[in-house]
Amino acid sequence: MPTMRYCILQKGDQLEYVEMPSDYAYQLSALNLRLNKEVSKLTAEGRPELPLAVAECDQLDLLQETSQIIGGLDYINELERSFASLNENHYPLISLLTEIRALQAQLEQWYEEEVV
Repeated sequence: MPTMRYCILQKGDQLEYVEMPSDYAYQLSALNLRLNKEVSKLTAEGRPELPLAVAECDQLDLLQETSQIIGGLDYINELERSFASLNENHYPLISLLTEIRALQAQLEQWYEEEVV
C-alpha cells in the first residue's frame, strides 16, 4: 500500500484536506505557496481564490462528518482548470500553468503505476 501524506489548506475559515502520495506532498505545498505569491500579478478577471497551505501530516483522522479528504489528482486537476480558464497568455500565468501541469503529469504517472 502506498504511503500517503496530507496537505492541509486554509481558505478563509474553512480547511481543505488533500491526500497526496508522500513523495509529492511537499511539491503541492510549495506550488501552493508560489501560486499565492504570484496570483496577485495576474491581470485577468476571475483570478482563482486560493487556499493557503498551512500544514502537512502523515496521518489524518477527520472528526467532523462534513469534512472530507480531496484526492491529490482531483485537486490538481481542478487547480489546472481554474488557471487554464483565465483569459491571459503571458507571464506569470504561463509559468504557473507549466508548474501546475508538471505536478499534474507526475501525479497521473504515479497513479497509473501505483493504483493499477
